Amino acid sequence: MSALERFDSPVTPMRDDVWAADGIYSCVHYQLQVEAEPDSLCRILNLFALQFLTPHKVLMAQEGDLLKVEIEIAGLSWHRAELIAQKMRNLICVDKVHLQLARTAD
Repeated sequence: MSALERFDSPVTPMRDDVWAADGIYSCVHYQLQVEAEPDSLCRILNLFALQFLTPHKVLMAQEGDLLKVEIEIAGLSWHRAELIAQKMRNLICVDKVHLQLARTAD
């Protein structure tokens, strides 16, 4: 798909998770501790972009030499959420990753 074709359709279809085809899709919350480098946030968010996923909430605050990052994204199976968390852990700039189901507002 070329860059121009992406703009022709307003909605990008959700990528199927073949490992959890009958699984429940939910909203997940990532909490990360990352080195405060100029490209750290880009590296993390790129893991979602590569799968055509857009987080609906991203919070980031610098505390000394670290960045505290929180990301929420809906429509993921738990299996896919764990795979993304593992890829985050493999990034050299990431110190800690905590994954949990996001709390829903009642």
